[in-house]
Amino acid sequence: MTLWNGSFPFYPGTSACFPFDTTWAVIVSAFLSLLATFIIILPGIRGRGRLFWFLRVVMGLFVGAVVLTVQFTRDWETGWVTANTSYKSFSRALVNADIGLHIGLTGVNVTLVGNPVNQVNETINYNEHFAWSFDADYDHSYGESLEKGLPRPILYVAEKFTTQSPCSMHRQYRISGHYASLTLWMAFCTWLISILLFSMPILLYGGCMLLLTAALMLFSLLFFTARNNPKCPIQFGPASLKTDYGGSFWLTLATGLLCLLLGLGVIILNSMQPEKLKLVFNLDEGKGEEVWDKSYLPAEPSSSAQDVLMVPLGELCEVTGTQL
Repeated sequence: MTLWNGSFPFYPGTSACFPFDTTWAVIVSAFLSLLATFIIILPGIRGRGRLFWFLRVVMGLFVGAVVLTVQFTRDWETGWVTANTSYKSFSRALVNADIGLHIGLTGVNVTLVGNPVNQVNETINYNEHFAWSFDADYDHSYGESLEKGLPRPILYVAEKFTTQSPCSMHRQYRISGHYASLTLWMAFCTWLISILLFSMPILLYGGCMLLLTAALMLFSLLFFTARNNPKCPIQFGPASLKTDYGGSFWLTLATGLLCLLLGLGVIILNSMQPEKLKLVFNLDEGKGEEVWDKSYLPAEPSSSAQDVLMVPLGELCEVTGTQL
């Protein structure tokens, strides 16, 4: 970077404050709208099946919202550290700030918040996103950040995830994030199929698809945590920035275990106590099965070749003929 009118070049704008993101906000709003619609029609459900119907709707929408939302969240791994660090390159000015690292499936967010926010005649409140999805170039985004003149702590943390970094963190997180994202998309498809099967109703196969949804969600966690090399240390003087599993990771784990329990419950009840399972799904005992009424069956023939009347010869009437 070069000097400009006796001052260091610096990017004046700040990005949107983390963790607000319009993508998952739209997803959550859509599912909440569906829930509100089902609540409106809830009084039309008669009898004690109203509660079971409402619980099924809530559980189904919750699982679908989680599987779809965690694709776009950026807190699968999070970490914070408070440190005294230099604010600009080629400057000795130190600031006290909270530095946060938020790792998602498609990139990382680096947050810098001053303590207090106003220091060195500037407002220190930054959040920058660096994507590594298929349609994004992480190194290009990092190069643009260098040209903008972002604060030095943000550039230092973002540099750890570049392809040229000896830490190899970019390759590990990028590959694991891609496989986890693909597995979650498959889980979303199996969730849709399970909802369709439960509404038909084909309860046994719906429970099996729910089990498959749980397995895919748990496998996505295994893909995200499957990394060979140890993490590269991120030091700010004596302080070290360390990350741990964030809210999206634990939410995916809890939802996967919930789907596992629900799927096992449906399969066990279907084999041991199908009457109670039909009660939960508001089904009559004979619903879904073909019941034949004898009144609609064709009448059986009243006689056959073996039921021919046998009349004794003695009882036969004599036939007399008239002579012409």
